Amino acid sequence: MPAKKKKPNNKSDNKKIGKNQWADHLTQRAKAENYPARSIYKLEEIQNKFKVMKKNDQVLDLGCAPGSWLLYAAKQVGGRGRVIGIDLKSIEIKLPDNVMAVKDNILNLDNDSFLNKNRGFNVILSDMAPATTGRKNVDALRSFELCNMALKVADDFLAQNGNFVCKIFQGNDFNVFQKNVKSKFKECKIFKPDSCRKQSKEIYIIAKGKK
Repeated sequence: MPAKKKKPNNKSDNKKIGKNQWADHLTQRAKAENYPARSIYKLEEIQNKFKVMKKNDQVLDLGCAPGSWLLYAAKQVGGRGRVIGIDLKSIEIKLPDNVMAVKDNILNLDNDSFLNKNRGFNVILSDMAPATTGRKNVDALRSFELCNMALKVADDFLAQNGNFVCKIFQGNDFNVFQKNVKSKFKECKIFKPDSCRKQSKEIYIIAKGKK
């Protein structure tokens, strides 16, 4: 009697496909270069194209976990510069001496004495993203709300002529947010790094020269 053919385990196969889909070459490169996430290459592209950071700058990184942008920004500003990160999640990696990360909500920034002592940042970065639902309109609206929070932080803590980088999901409110940013900065560009996933709706607003 011939042996029965083993049925394929569809659940297992789907898990493997899903896992491999995310483990692309940039993920592997980030691991090899000791960065915790592939998002490093988005900021690298932004910096190479727009030069938003320079030596000795004071940088605030909103939504800094897992820490790739902190590490990259620290290299750009050098030992005399300073980078402060804030996120709802803890940073698990070892950080350079010129970097500090705080577990907190950006809504609490007005009450944080450590930031009040460091007002006048030269650069504010926001790679914040909402927990996605799979519904594009809902996700875009949540992203818009986070971006408005980030812009409020830029209003309060960014020095004159400072630069602002903010990720936003493209949606109905994108033009409204872009208009708000343009009203506060001398230059405003839209940029989608090549390292963004093709299926992603994220895009970055690069604003330079706070008025």
